[in-house]
Formats: sequence, structure tokens, C-alpha cells
Amino acid sequence: MNFNTSANDVISVSSLNRMARDLLESGLPPMWIGGEISNLTLAASGHAYFSLKDGGAQIRCVMFRHKLSLLPFRLAEGMQVELKGLVTLYEARGDFQINVDTMRSAGLGRLYEAFEKLKVKLNAEGLFEQARKRALPAHPRAIGIVTSPAAAALRDVVTTLARRMPSIPVILYPAQVQGESAARQIAAAIQQASARQEVDVLIVCRGGGSIEDLWSFNEEIVARALAACTIPTVSGVGHETDFTICDFVADRRAPTPTAAAELVSPSQEQLRLQLEQGKRGLERALSRLLTDKSQRLDYLARRLAHPGDKLRRQAQALGQAGDRLQRGLDTLFSRRRWALQLASSRMQRHQPQLAQQQQQLARLAERMQRGISQTLHRQQQLLQRHHATLEAMNPEAVLSRGYAIVQKRDGQAVKSPQELLNQERVLLRLAEGITEAIIDHPQGAQPELPF
Repeated sequence: MNFNTSANDVISVSSLNRMARDLLESGLPPMWIGGEISNLTLAASGHAYFSLKDGGAQIRCVMFRHKLSLLPFRLAEGMQVELKGLVTLYEARGDFQINVDTMRSAGLGRLYEAFEKLKVKLNAEGLFEQARKRALPAHPRAIGIVTSPAAAALRDVVTTLARRMPSIPVILYPAQVQGESAARQIAAAIQQASARQEVDVLIVCRGGGSIEDLWSFNEEIVARALAACTIPTVSGVGHETDFTICDFVADRRAPTPTAAAELVSPSQEQLRLQLEQGKRGLERALSRLLTDKSQRLDYLARRLAHPGDKLRRQAQALGQAGDRLQRGLDTLFSRRRWALQLASSRMQRHQPQLAQQQQQLARLAERMQRGISQTLHRQQQLLQRHHATLEAMNPEAVLSRGYAIVQKRDGQAVKSPQELLNQERVLLRLAEGITEAIIDHPQGAQPELPF
């Protein structure tokens, strides 16, 4: 970029700021910068505006909404962070600033990078697929817990299970939940529960803490153990805002250990309520059934009569039916006889007279023959008259009597001497051919053709 200017060249402020922005963006690549957040403003648009400072300087920063929504934590005043972005200049105000692409808590960069790397790897292998998630049993016979015996989360889970359904036995598979060997112990406890098959559902839990405190649940060995477990699993690690690799691999994620206990156990109060509702519904159904059956029994009892009375009524009904049948048959036969007589009378009236019809047909054929002969004779006579007329009007017939037709060179027939010029050549059409002639008018009758 050429910035050479003469003494008389003048540029605008906008041009200057644009040149400075281009220099910053082309000269400084995106880089990681550490510092403390101050003057934080979360705008209604969803963008975040703040300053990043250290002991000796500060710089304005902006993080736009679509980038801010991807952060696993909330920005707060005074937070120590490491951010990566593009150094630029906001032209409208001439502010030197950083457009932030991503951010992490200071000192936790490597942990976040390891978390994201393992998350991408396991997701690519299909360990997070919804299709492999199993449904939790509605009424488990026993519930297993993988956590530390000294953990507060264990007390929360056991208290919740005892309140909701104290009849369900709880089996603890102890393991450290923090420290160097915690991940191996958690994985071993999950494998032990899967091998023993003592429980119908398994809770893996611990209370809240920092990312370092929860890191055992982000280890690959724990994720592999959860994926291989033959028992439906629930992850209840940390608080609602905490996410671990276990949350993605387990069949269900609970925001807290207490919520995990509520997910795996039915509520006895709710079951009692459902049972009571079912009992009342069953009592109402039985009451209605008994009432209906009692009314039906009374109705049948009223209809019950002595067999002899029933037989006499049936015999009387049978006799009445026989009388009705006989009357019906008599009426039917009478109607059929009358219809038959009527049809016979109509057939006799409409019986064809074949001899008479044949005589009439012969007379019609004779009349048609005479008509055809007369019509043909008249048409022949008419044709002869037309033929004679055509012969009389035929020009060829006139020519055969010695006449000629005078025509001009273009074939037009001449009707008057006035149409011809002196010495004009004409055609004479005779009966047996065509010849030419030259017109010779009397002296001065017609002008001569120019030569």
C-alpha cells in the first residue's frame, strides 16, 4: 500500500481511519492475549463490549452475539481470561479494539482444549448418538450409585431416593471423584456394576466444583466405561451449568445429583395418588356394573312366565300366523290369475297377422319399383335436354359451321372492330386449328401500329 503524499494532498478522517484499520488487520495476525475483563457491557443486541487490561495498559474489545453464545461460561467483571481475536480499528470512532473470536478462562486453556478434542473424537465414533441411548426403567428393582462414600452428592441422592421410594434398595460402588487416580476408580466401579448386574440403573455423580475438580469425569477411560456399560446410566455431575464428557456419553444427563435421583426413582406419593385414583375409578366402574346388572335382572324377572302360558301364547300366535299366511296366499294367487288373464288378452290383441303383412309388403315393394323406374326415366330425359343445350352452346360446334373466333395476342376475344388497331396481328381460332391475321382497316378508320 502506497502512502506517499505531497504537501498539498489532504485526506479525510474516514480515509485515515480506513488506512489505519487496513494496516492493523494486515500487519497483525489473530493472536491469544491474556488480561482482566473490565467495563463489561452486555448490550440488548446480545453483543459484549469490555476492556481487557493488565497492570500497565488496556484495550477495547467486542465479542459479537454468535461468538458469545458458544462460550461455556458467563463473562463477569474482573474475570481473568485469555482471548483470541483480530486487532482492528473501529472507523466510526477511531477506537483501537479487538474483535474477539473465542475466549477461555486464564490458566484453563489446556484443559478446555483437551475437553474439546476428546469431545470431537468420541462424537465422531458415535458415542453421543441419540440412537444408542437406552430408556430408563420405570420401576427399577435396585439402583446403583458410583461416587465417593464421603461425597455430599451421595447424601443428596440417598435422601432423595428414600423420600421418593424407600423400598428400592441402593447399592454403592465406591470410587474417588477427584484426584489423579479418580478416573481409573470411577471406570472400575462402572465396570464392576455392569459385570455384577445387581441393579437396573446406575447413577454416576458428584457435587459441583471447578473444571479441575470435575476433570475426572472428562477422562476418556470413564467415557469408554460408560459406553460399554450394559446397564442404563445417568450422569449427575456438578451443577446445572457444568457439562462433562460423561453427560454426553450417558443415557441421560441430570443437571444435579438430586435431579439424577429423581430421574431414576418413581415417586411413592405419585404412585399412591395414581393407585387411589385407580381405586376410585374401579369402585365407580364396579358400582355401575352392579347397578346395570340389577336392573337387567329385574327386567328379566318381569319377563319370566310359566312355560305353559308361554306355550299357549306361542300356539295362539302360530294359529294367527297360519291364518294370515293362508289369506296372503289366496290373495297372491288371485292377483297372479288376474295378471295372467290380462297378459293373455293383451297378447291376443297384439298377435301379428303374417299373411296380411306380407301382402302389404308386396304392394309396397311394387310401388317402390314403379317409383324408381319413373324417377330414372325423368332423370334420363332431363339429362338428354341438358346435353342438347350444352351442344348448342358449345363454341366448337359454332366453329365447325365455318365461323372463327378473333383473339388478341394475349388470348382475349375481340368483340368490336374498335378494339383493334390497324396492322395489328390477331389470332383466328378455327374449327381445325389456329392461324394469324393482320387487321387492315379502311383508310383512316383506326390509327396504325407504330413501327
